[in-house]
Amino acid sequence: IQNKYKVDAIPHILCGGFTKEDTENFLIDLDFLGIDNVVALRGDAVKSEIYFKAEKNGHRYAVDLVTQIDDLNKGIYLDDELLNTSKTNFCIGVAGYPEKHMEAPNFDTDLQFLKQKIDKGADYIVTQMFFDNQKFFEFVEKCKKAGINVPIIPGLKPLTTKSQLNMIPHRFKVDLPDHLVIETIKAKDNVAVKEIGIDWCINQSKELIKAGFPVVHYY
Repeated sequence: IQNKYKVDAIPHILCGGFTKEDTENFLIDLDFLGIDNVVALRGDAVKSEIYFKAEKNGHRYAVDLVTQIDDLNKGIYLDDELLNTSKTNFCIGVAGYPEKHMEAPNFDTDLQFLKQKIDKGADYIVTQMFFDNQKFFEFVEKCKKAGINVPIIPGLKPLTTKSQLNMIPHRFKVDLPDHLVIETIKAKDNVAVKEIGIDWCINQSKELIKAGFPVVHYY
């Protein structure tokens, strides 16, 4: 994609399932391939566990992953005896949650965790999906008040099935607006649901672009 179509490829780097050495080797490979944009994520718990469990010698939190990537940008590798190391040039994205992360005790602590990721070297934020733009606008204002001044990219997802009415709030702790729920329930089948979801997502996108957000991430 990057070489043929000249579109930046942005791999998502996870804490879960990888050691620090795995991560460093992967980042070195990406740098060699000319990929210099990444999104640093903790990752979800595996299906057999309720809570996230870090890999042995791996990172527990996304902020630690951001720190490792930022260290490589400074030429600092895990083996501190290496000489003449080359610096990488990764632009680092992180996740933000307009309605807070499901595991955070409250919104304020979640915002503090986000600020830590920015302070450790993250360059921009991509949000969790949301279906009410007002919640995103409020999130952006709260970020500014907390001293977070990096670009914030809104994340959107079109509904495609009726089952997502229950799954999305349960799985991601994201609220669905009443009007969207009512229209989806009235839909005769999932083909109609998909059309409703696309229309809603397009309208969200238009409002966000009009409000000055030139970039949108679609799930």
